[in-house]
Amino acid sequence: MDWLRNNLVLLINIAYLVAAVCFIVGLKLLSSPATARRGNQIAAVGMAIAVAATLFMPGLRNIPLILVGLVIGSILSGFVARRVKMTAMPQMVAIFNGMGGATAALVSLVEFQHKPDIGRGEIISIVLGLIIGSISFTGSMIAFGKLQELISGRPVSYPSQQQVNAIIGVAVLALAALIVVLGQAGVSYLLIVALFIAALVLGALIVLPIGGADMPVVIAVLNSMTGVAAALTGFVLNNQALIIAGILVGASGAFLTLLMAKAMNRSVANVLFGAWGAAAAGPAAAATAEALPMRETDPDSAAIPLAYADKVIIVPGYGLAVAQAQHAVRELAESLQDRGVDVRYAIHPVAGRMPGHMNVLLAEANVPYDELFEMEQINDDFANADVAIVVGANDVTNPAARDDPSSPIYGMPILNVDQAKQIYVLKRGRGAGFAGIENMLFHDPKTAMLFGDAKDSLSKLNTAVREA
Repeated sequence: MDWLRNNLVLLINIAYLVAAVCFIVGLKLLSSPATARRGNQIAAVGMAIAVAATLFMPGLRNIPLILVGLVIGSILSGFVARRVKMTAMPQMVAIFNGMGGATAALVSLVEFQHKPDIGRGEIISIVLGLIIGSISFTGSMIAFGKLQELISGRPVSYPSQQQVNAIIGVAVLALAALIVVLGQAGVSYLLIVALFIAALVLGALIVLPIGGADMPVVIAVLNSMTGVAAALTGFVLNNQALIIAGILVGASGAFLTLLMAKAMNRSVANVLFGAWGAAAAGPAAAATAEALPMRETDPDSAAIPLAYADKVIIVPGYGLAVAQAQHAVRELAESLQDRGVDVRYAIHPVAGRMPGHMNVLLAEANVPYDELFEMEQINDDFANADVAIVVGANDVTNPAARDDPSSPIYGMPILNVDQAKQIYVLKRGRGAGFAGIENMLFHDPKTAMLFGDAKDSLSKLNTAVREA
């Protein structure tokens, strides 16, 4: 027993090392849909080990209160995670991410007030953790509001917006510098509270002007910021597990941000400050849209080309998630495959409203992983496809991004759906996509629109294919 007490800190550090290995292995396994579930479970085990080890930390107080918080948080998060629909997964990610940022900011705030004799290096960590965590929290809440459509998905602007944001940003930097220079003894607690409030406001004002179509990139940015804030908090608390976990989240979030921006052919700065979602379609697209009506079809008519096709490519989008039609699309694909049709799924990097949304959605419906293809893998094959079926995807299939220099999304890589021999688009109505931009694919002579609920339309298509 004495040996255990004397070596408790060593054992805790060993537990943290095991937890870190679990985090790294789990993150690696998340790179493939086939291993993602196991990776998530391994990472969860690592977090459980880290939390348990922390409870034995010498000098830790208020353990009963901590345990009560753990129980309440576990029950609430477990309940929400089980009840949330797949369509609301991006919103849940935004909320959880925001909570992480808020936690880092509040810990920094409390540590500055109650931790004695804080050195200059620790003050820098506290100030940075406070700023980054606060921005991540309010930014994530605004992202949640946009995704949940509590706030308009279009950019929200106001007079002198850039000037106001710049003033608040300068104020945040000035307050931070003042706190670091004066140190803990020379700073009023009200000053760091003012920094906290200013950073909260800045986070909201940064995300408000960003269009809903950019939310996948915004979520990745905010996720990275929360990781950095957590790592900084780990330095303040001298907690190695928190430092490692924060660094992993921050680095992976930053890498994902760059990949998302590359997929949209834009810089991260342009995503955060460009607000292209506010723009309407270019004049050439608008004029053509008025001149070319949409051609409608019905399930029985669409089933014939599908049933006798050699190659079919399915393009899922957020509309498929809204209709919860992932099982219906898999059933249609299986019916086509029973007839000898080669069926594959084309996944755009920013399809849906968060990175990997479509992959998770289709994996939930047990779509085989080897039928899912990223844009770079399948884009050249659209020209050889007999039929392309677009289910609820809009902006990622818009040929204006390739053909119309006046379009606000010009230059963004898209799926070359318009190169297929026949195109069927399943859509709820005639409205524009989440970015508010007219999609010229819908007016292509090769395109036929099948309006209605995607799940119902797919079921009817499946029945018609089986009877063809």
